[in-house]
Amino acid sequence: QEKLVESGGGLVQPGGSLRLACAASGFAFSWFAMSWHRQPPGKERELVAATDSTGLIKKYEDSMKGRFTISKDNVKKMLYLQMNNLQPEDTAVYYCKASSRNSDLVVWGQGTLVTVSS
Repeated sequence: QEKLVESGGGLVQPGGSLRLACAASGFAFSWFAMSWHRQPPGKERELVAATDSTGLIKKYEDSMKGRFTISKDNVKKMLYLQMNNLQPEDTAVYYCKASSRNSDLVVWGQGTLVTVSS
């Protein structure tokens, strides 16, 4: 059973920080590229950040550059998203995604809600 479980969401004030975590099980995590996506209320799901299977190559959407950091730990089978200087516009359900390089297998987590508000 391929599974991703996000955690770390919650309520934070503008300017605050959160660290999201994604725990993987049931598949060869080290062979998969990973990414974070988010879906604000009433809006389309969008890519936040992505990393290759090694965790060495990373990319970010422009609005997240300089504030968000994605990291992949292939020993612990964990994916993280460090979010700094959070703003109300960052409020969304954040999802973890695993993508196989040489197959069509895609695994999504259940999502974790991040609310940025005073």
